[in-house]
Amino acid sequence: SGAKVSMPGMMDTILNLGLNDKTVEGQAARTNNPRFAYDCYRRFLMMFSDVVFDVPKGEFEALLHKRKEEKGVHNDTELTAEDLKDLAGQFKAHFKSRAGREFPQDTWEQLCLARDAVFRSWHNPRAISYRKMNKIPDEMGTAVNVQTMVFGNSGDKSGTGVGFTRDPSTGENVFYGEFLINAQGEDVVAGVRTPQPIAKLKETLPKAYHQLHKITKDLEKHYRDIQDFEFTVEDEKLYMLQTRSGKRTGLAAVRIAVEMVKEKLISKEEAVLRVDPMQLNQLLHPMLDPVERKKIGAVAKGLNASPGAAAGRAAFTAEKAVEMAAKGERVLLVRAETSPDDIEGMAAARGVLTATGGMTSHAAVVGRQMGKPTVVGCSAIKVDEHAGTFTAGSVTVKEGDYVSIDGSTGEVFAADVPTRDSDILQILAGKMKPSESDVYESFSTFMGWADEIRTLKVRANADIPRDAKAAIALGAEGIGLCRTEHMFFAPDRLPVVQRMILATTEEDRKAALKELLPFQ
Repeated sequence: SGAKVSMPGMMDTILNLGLNDKTVEGQAARTNNPRFAYDCYRRFLMMFSDVVFDVPKGEFEALLHKRKEEKGVHNDTELTAEDLKDLAGQFKAHFKSRAGREFPQDTWEQLCLARDAVFRSWHNPRAISYRKMNKIPDEMGTAVNVQTMVFGNSGDKSGTGVGFTRDPSTGENVFYGEFLINAQGEDVVAGVRTPQPIAKLKETLPKAYHQLHKITKDLEKHYRDIQDFEFTVEDEKLYMLQTRSGKRTGLAAVRIAVEMVKEKLISKEEAVLRVDPMQLNQLLHPMLDPVERKKIGAVAKGLNASPGAAAGRAAFTAEKAVEMAAKGERVLLVRAETSPDDIEGMAAARGVLTATGGMTSHAAVVGRQMGKPTVVGCSAIKVDEHAGTFTAGSVTVKEGDYVSIDGSTGEVFAADVPTRDSDILQILAGKMKPSESDVYESFSTFMGWADEIRTLKVRANADIPRDAKAAIALGAEGIGLCRTEHMFFAPDRLPVVQRMILATTEEDRKAALKELLPFQ
């Protein structure tokens, strides 16, 4: 799919198109690598059946897991060519039983069916939900891209990865990403295996690493924005698959905007326009209380994919998260791995925790975009979605139990850990020095530029002294609306208002009004 606006994972893609019982033999002969050919074929059978004919991917994965158990192996890469050939046969038989027809062997028919399925995916529920959340017009539609495959699963000198030209969580100017050897791109973003940091590519495939580093820096200079890129290495040759502006957290958005001005890539005006006001709100989100978190102690640690603190009752499916949130409960979505179908559950949850996946997995990318605290690749927890539990060592957490996560450190707590104000709010309230915070310098610089550029004055809606103080601290120039009746809502003041309303004599009413006067 190729929509005008990036919608990561929301629409469908089909890889390895054109393989059939005949061409797979040709692929094996051409490459002298039957294992690679049948690995591509079983991937295609699974993906095509799911996307085009709605035969759930999970049913094929169950057959794959069964074969791995029979062979006593953990990873797909440990299966032999014969194993994969047998699996392809099982997949075709399963497809026939579910779809009521033979798997398409005509490659032109495959192409036409795939094209139509990708167009249809613009209207799938997760894509519709994503567009609503991000105010993307339904009328925009999508393109379908047909391009030659390159294969990251052709052996130990091949691989695939996803990366960013800067850290999308913090904004730090570091080469950031992940890769898997002997894998296809779907393996990285789907969180099937937890990938390795991109720095390790320097040891495994040094030539490809240096090429990649140079190309991505050139891309960032050209587009003048953080780039989210995908690449494949086939037999040590690097291929760039795509690049787009990277989704980032509020913290990263501010830091990147400020640093790109200093690097003379963009102007101050551009920097201010690039940060969405909702992203600034993320910088004001609470953090876990340092004293309480130390007392309680973390039960596990994963990858800190999206910063901030979140606590809520554990929900093990997207549907359950939506249901619990609708009742007004704080929810934390816990999954072995998330998929694009979990988008509504992620939106309903305060935060997301996954057992597998890396910093560029679906959960990490979408969590950052939504501003949800997210911890991924937490291999210390074992998630049983059917039983509605996860275990971390000797600790078992059931559905409905409280869980807290720190998306800045990757720590997981089996308790409802209290929170405290963010660094910025504490500094503005005089409870913390600016020098004690990594966040405040970029925030202060950015807000200073906004003040230089703006022509509009902002006044706040405040009814009580506490609100007025907070508004002034956050940059308001005064009070625009003050509803004086709201000053009577405190528990010790309401009875006086009630006495004034219910007074039966003029003297009683005057006495109550006299008592009310100081409250205003």
